[in-house]
Amino acid sequence: QTSMDEPGPGLNFHEFELDDRLLRDIARLGWISPTLVQEKAIPFLLEGKDVLIRARTGSGKTAAFAIPIIQNVLRYKTETAVRETSVLVMAPSQDLCHQIAKVFASLTYSCGPLIRVADLSSKEEKATHRHLLAERPDIVVSTPGRLRTVLADGTLNVRESLRCVTIDEADLMFTFGFEKDLKEVLKHFPPVHQSVLCSATLEEDVTQMKKMVLRNPVILKLEEPQLAVGTQLTHYQIEAEEVDKAAILYTVLKLKLIQGKCIIFVKSVDRCYRLKLFLEQFGIRSCILNSELPIKIRCHTVHQFNQGSYDIIIASDELMAENPALVKKKSDKKPSTKQLLQQTEAESSVSRGIDFQCVSCVVNFDFPSDLNSYIHRAGRTARGQNNGSVLSFVGIEELELKRNVEEFLQTLSNDAEFSMKDFNFNFDEVEAFRYRAKDAWRAITKISIREARIKELKMEIFNSEKLKSFFEENPRDLQTLRHDRPLHTVHVQEHLGDVPEYLVPAALKPMVDIMNAKRKKKMSEKYAAAKKRAKSDNPLLVNGIDYMKKG
Repeated sequence: QTSMDEPGPGLNFHEFELDDRLLRDIARLGWISPTLVQEKAIPFLLEGKDVLIRARTGSGKTAAFAIPIIQNVLRYKTETAVRETSVLVMAPSQDLCHQIAKVFASLTYSCGPLIRVADLSSKEEKATHRHLLAERPDIVVSTPGRLRTVLADGTLNVRESLRCVTIDEADLMFTFGFEKDLKEVLKHFPPVHQSVLCSATLEEDVTQMKKMVLRNPVILKLEEPQLAVGTQLTHYQIEAEEVDKAAILYTVLKLKLIQGKCIIFVKSVDRCYRLKLFLEQFGIRSCILNSELPIKIRCHTVHQFNQGSYDIIIASDELMAENPALVKKKSDKKPSTKQLLQQTEAESSVSRGIDFQCVSCVVNFDFPSDLNSYIHRAGRTARGQNNGSVLSFVGIEELELKRNVEEFLQTLSNDAEFSMKDFNFNFDEVEAFRYRAKDAWRAITKISIREARIKELKMEIFNSEKLKSFFEENPRDLQTLRHDRPLHTVHVQEHLGDVPEYLVPAALKPMVDIMNAKRKKKMSEKYAAAKKRAKSDNPLLVNGIDYMKKG
């Protein structure tokens, strides 16, 4: 049974006859109408059918299965007062599990304690998982490996209660080595239950998993392009070698030629830190999505970016796209420590599913190493109905890779003449910016990068809840960390954060004048607030604030 992308009248969420509490939470999230995948999948899932959903990243797959799951759980609740785990959702990485659990939490906000969701993916102690499962959550989100453990030791038993199983990013499950775990997990399920597979592709692994999991499924092959097309997503290029890339990026960001939220992709974690230290010298704030740090820290970084604490996030390239050989299917042999580390890095990559919200631009500071990498990077923007753009820096050695990408985009847009647009950039007009940027780029050494990474790790150690009790018992260890040698990171010169008027090209002066006026207004408001706070306490302090304002 197959449902294709047939044109039809658009539905609204209330037409699915959903519970009022669920509709209230959908409205609170600002979702006005369902996306294509939601419109097609929700009716089948509400009927209890097995469904295989193939749709591109950013199409709304998570909500497509979460909404009907919650609706069905609410319906079960009217039939029985017994609290039991009736839904299992599996995903191949901690990041994805965390995001799925977050979507469920948002969509059950109005339900209060009636529906409970547990995320087992984080590396907590067994006792923590035992405590979570003792409350019999209605919905459990987990990786297959973690789920296998709790099912095998009896902490979780779903033989009588399970009604629905959902596997997200099914095409990555076997790649991440979960084939054996999945087969073991399936042994603990009752013979009759609803199953859902979600995937961005229909590769051989997904076909194999379909035979294992689904029974007479509805197959939704949504004929969507892998990337947004037409005016929704614009592709730009700048031909630049290594020596000029940093200067161009600094100029483009400082003159606000790129506006809104931006993800900058580079090819390694060290390059992330180099770029962050470079931008810091010009007062450009950014954060790093470091795949080597624990899941909670990574999710907190993405949350800060989504909340607007930072407009720029720097991410290293996805390991799997860069070198697929590093992530092998699990064999009977026990993997080495190195293989396990590489698999962990792959699972925490940015290639798939990380929920960056309202990204207006993706910058390929280092051009992606293959077509898949380009697709997944570009897929971070122009999600849903939003517009976006991709700006790629292309060196001489990367021209062949760029041509491969353009051939794919030609097929996508059905335009044999399609090519990336040139990002018009005249270096002659911003030569002074180039001198500033080159000096700043040279100032960043391997030592400064290493020490910036040490500084970040130390901050995470200080802020770690788990280590608080250890430091209370071992205060000397904490003092050793606090009184460690000073870090020789890059010296930030305050004046570089400002752009003198004589450096701005004539064509951009009106825009820069508006920016400066906004900045001055903001500073005036800041000084006025400080003066008001100080007025009643200390008249001398008020005079000092006035002096600073004049300066």
